[in-house]
Amino acid sequence: MATIDYYFSTLSPYAYLAGTRLEAAAARQNAQINYKPFDIIALFGRTGGTPPKDRHVSRQEYRLIELERQAKKYGLKINLKPAHWPTNAAPASYAILAAQAAGGGDLGALVHGLMRAVWAEDRDIAEDSVIKSCLESAGFDASLADTGLLAGAERYAQNLEEAVKAGVFGAPFYVTQDGDRFWGQDRIEDLEQHLAG
Repeated sequence: MATIDYYFSTLSPYAYLAGTRLEAAAARQNAQINYKPFDIIALFGRTGGTPPKDRHVSRQEYRLIELERQAKKYGLKINLKPAHWPTNAAPASYAILAAQAAGGGDLGALVHGLMRAVWAEDRDIAEDSVIKSCLESAGFDASLADTGLLAGAERYAQNLEEAVKAGVFGAPFYVTQDGDRFWGQDRIEDLEQHLAG
């Protein structure tokens, strides 16, 4: 079975705009997704990226235009100035990692649910109640938000190291088992074509 290492931040608007298209493509190509949330600000510092707030005003303005266009294209609601962004992405990421280890629910729905909470619902994904609600909505036990915090923290840090080693410099970023890389939610179709041979 083919695998896709999916590197993302729960705070990335572009990862949110991917919706569940990655999961649909993986299902069609019989591929397994390895969800790898990581600290994107730390990644920027390691790979020469610039956080949005530090970019030139022209880049900041165009980013908002493009986010609105892409949201409209894919039929997704988006708040360009969410109430809780940025926030601490680590707790939600730890919950994703705990859910991936536990199994039994829909991991893609959990990931998208957490990002939708940020970008469409003005909820703070650093809050336990929001994380637990997203876990339950995706078919997981809400108590996963309280377990495996140490393991989650270690895995979260490890994901950053693996991302840098794999050549990742943004989010969302998809790396296939043969090492091919695809950056951005607008490359999911290319990723699927690659998986299809």
